[in-house]
Amino acid sequence: MPLSLLLFVALLSLLFSPSNSLSLSFPLTSLPLSQEPSFSLSSKTSPLDSAKLPFKYSNALVVSFSIGSPPQPMDMVLDTGSQLSWVQCYGKVRRRTESVINRFDPYLSSTFSHLPCNNSICKPRILDFTLPTSCDRYRRCHYSYFYADGTLAEGNLVTEKITFSNSLTTRSLVLGCATASTENRGMLGMNKGRLSFISQARISKFSYCVPDRIGSDPTGLFYLGDNPNSGKFKYVKMLTFSKSRRSPNLDKLAYTLPMKGIRIGKNHLNISRAVFKPDPSGAGQTMIDSGSDLTYLVDEAYSKVRAEIVRLVGPMMKKAYEFAAVDMCFDGAEAAVVGRRIGNMWFKFENGVEILVGKGEGLLTEVEKGVKCVGIGRSDRLVTESNIIGIVHQKNMWVEYDLANKRVGFGKAECSRLKAW
Repeated sequence: MPLSLLLFVALLSLLFSPSNSLSLSFPLTSLPLSQEPSFSLSSKTSPLDSAKLPFKYSNALVVSFSIGSPPQPMDMVLDTGSQLSWVQCYGKVRRRTESVINRFDPYLSSTFSHLPCNNSICKPRILDFTLPTSCDRYRRCHYSYFYADGTLAEGNLVTEKITFSNSLTTRSLVLGCATASTENRGMLGMNKGRLSFISQARISKFSYCVPDRIGSDPTGLFYLGDNPNSGKFKYVKMLTFSKSRRSPNLDKLAYTLPMKGIRIGKNHLNISRAVFKPDPSGAGQTMIDSGSDLTYLVDEAYSKVRAEIVRLVGPMMKKAYEFAAVDMCFDGAEAAVVGRRIGNMWFKFENGVEILVGKGEGLLTEVEKGVKCVGIGRSDRLVTESNIIGIVHQKNMWVEYDLANKRVGFGKAECSRLKAW
């Protein structure tokens, strides 16, 4: 599951130089310079007020759309921490023996076009587009996208339509057509960058409700546009940053929240507020991210949380055990007792807003068979100096991203009981 923080472009450029690039070889036409992509949603019946879609939740939020004309079904990870949307593509016209599951065949789509490398989008120094683009041998725009956890997507930038239903489709959007990837699904980039899906489709508001990861097929709900439940939401103003600000550790396109502290049970942890907001270098930024399963905290905050967990249930913790960057772990059989002793966990924000992010046993997430952990890890293990609120701490609540009003809303919900239709 990719974390959506990108590594530095310089590192990417070293890892994926043009000489090592893969390229597509479809006998398709490129998009002329005069034919600019049109970035908005269009409905055959009425303007888009809202679209309601189900998604599957395992360790990612997976939505199913259709791509191309005629539509081909695709699974894509809903990722509020990255910009580029991309799908898995066949590198050549597929052989009849190849599986067609979750892989797009551009050769079958009448609306597919490559983006030529002389298009203004295919420039490596556009401030809010950090992909190291280059030209392949066909003069098509090649990209490499490399995530902090090592996930790779590499291929060509293209334009294509996305279909939600028989009555709702997008005009042509810029997407990645990946022919080399370490993922088996595509990515729906939902951050504030100008090439993200929501920016291109001109969507000013979206929300989702993440269910508990119980059963074989947990399903949540995803709204594009207005959510009828928003009247009961608690809102937190997002932090925004000037375009002129240059901070090496700051992600200006992320959804940054003014977090103030953490409460476990009745104990307000003694954590400096400065830990949760970006310093001049950008370190300490607190982001909410649907592309990260777990939550990660900078060292000072993590140490205080861990000390409190040790105080409450230390003798029950597994000794010398670590999963990824997570080490507050327990035998699954003891999860109910551990949950009762820890109690509830709250994240505190400005204006007195507190969000219940874990309740009893629900604080623990299964990382492997028979092992459950408090879903918080050290961010320095990801080579980042940021706080990241992952989906493990967004369960059983509505999370709404209201870009027009620059705020994020939270509302209580039993997400597994919601109906998509």
